[in-house]
Amino acid sequence: MIEFRPLIHIVLHFAVPAAVARTSFREIWLKAWITMSVTILVDLDHLFATPLYDPNRCSIGTHPLHMEPVFLLYFLMLFIPRLGLIGLGLLIHMALDGLDCYWMRAFS
Repeated sequence: MIEFRPLIHIVLHFAVPAAVARTSFREIWLKAWITMSVTILVDLDHLFATPLYDPNRCSIGTHPLHMEPVFLLYFLMLFIPRLGLIGLGLLIHMALDGLDCYWMRAFS
């Protein structure tokens, strides 16, 4: 059986920032989308996990940059003009990872 959850999860990491950029940052939507999409690099903290990739592992609370206390830093970034889009992208990323964790629990 083909597992669609990981594929949908990755697609959402680009589609949701695109929707936010197009609706909330119309004048600079492309820059906003690229900036928010690049925050997927936060997943580099997965390199510290063993095994490196586990499709059934919840990222939230497992990886260093996916810990709840760090979310406050991402939220505070919203109020710093040069970091606002990065903070928004990181918060969207964490919300999508949280949704993925829910899906794992609900449908496994």
